Amino acid sequence: MSNISDINTEVRQAKARWGIVGNAPALTSAIQRALRVAPIDLSVLVTGESGSGKEFFPQIIHANSPRKHAKYIAVNCGAIPEGTIDSELFGHEKGAFTGAIGTRKGYFEEADGGTIFLDEVAELPLTTQARLLRVLESGEFIKVGSSTVQKTNIRVVAATNVDMARAVEEGRFREDLYYRLSTIRIEVPPLRDRGNDVMLLARKFSIDFSERYRTAAISFSDDAARLINRYPWPGNVRQLKNVVEQIALFEAGNTISDRQLSEYLPAHGITTPATINHGADTGLHTYATERELLFNMIFSMRGEIDELRATVNELRASSRPHSTFPEAPTLSEVNTPKSLVRYSPVRDLYHTAPEEISTVGSSIPTQAPITLEDTEKETIRRALEHNEGRRKATARELNISERTLYRKIKDYGLE
Repeated sequence: MSNISDINTEVRQAKARWGIVGNAPALTSAIQRALRVAPIDLSVLVTGESGSGKEFFPQIIHANSPRKHAKYIAVNCGAIPEGTIDSELFGHEKGAFTGAIGTRKGYFEEADGGTIFLDEVAELPLTTQARLLRVLESGEFIKVGSSTVQKTNIRVVAATNVDMARAVEEGRFREDLYYRLSTIRIEVPPLRDRGNDVMLLARKFSIDFSERYRTAAISFSDDAARLINRYPWPGNVRQLKNVVEQIALFEAGNTISDRQLSEYLPAHGITTPATINHGADTGLHTYATERELLFNMIFSMRGEIDELRATVNELRASSRPHSTFPEAPTLSEVNTPKSLVRYSPVRDLYHTAPEEISTVGSSIPTQAPITLEDTEKETIRRALEHNEGRRKATARELNISERTLYRKIKDYGLE
């Protein structure tokens, strides 16, 4: 019994230290697992959907391990260009490549004696995966442009939102490396499976925002609370925080109704999880499903547009017998809240302009065909404008990796 009590105390301390909010059994179990494996020098693979909070678990493991006084280095493998990732991880010698004006230590050398966290590990190129496997097996690595074998003593904790078994099956990730990394696995639950934690987090984010920016706090009606619990939150905790902060800014001091809340949710019908589950068509490049997810989000709005058109048609039809009946509102008037127009790359992309609706009694023009490439380019362009060119923020908003975003920007000439 004392061991259970000690673990529960450690869980509470970990939640307090890293600001983890929630009492869901799956979340508590994940934290307990991290605490149990922390003192044992094994590799750990943290899995879970994008935005679910995987980044906390490597910190919990490091802080409760014998390496806690040594360095902890976090590396986002998806944000480093393929051509330079070996240099970043393992270092390089002077003259190893164009621009290598001096010898440089890599992260594995810098973190010697400590812990290195490899986020988005599934994005590593196969050649880099081979180098990483050697480090895990023997602690040895070679700098780019060198022939000297060096040793390092590090613990690797990796994280991914990719279906690793599928990635191995498709040849995108080495099977031997997968088993070395996943000696211990920790599964972080998605927000939609955490029950009452959703409202606890929503209230915390609203309070944090009001304290940080000295605004009047918001509260949620019972109907809004039910909608928060019912919504699938495909972007998980990250998306919830973003939505609550928007509401806290524009609705400061108000009690938020379900109708107001719904205006800040991108699409009620989206239920696709953020975990990337690659299809069987191996002829497509590895980022095809990210693109498919983006398109699914866009096209899920078409049903709402069709409903709005039907509403406008009904209003026009009812206006014909009564000359005093006011002209039917435009789609923008129907769809846009009276308080303030807020940015949404999905909604704005398919927002019908007021001039597309002619006088009372005329038919609504059909939209010209839009190719997938046009849709993708326009969505990325609008997201870049909204984030003032900040690519990291844009990638987070579109729920794709930074590497994918960089490539798309180059392909579509959006630089």
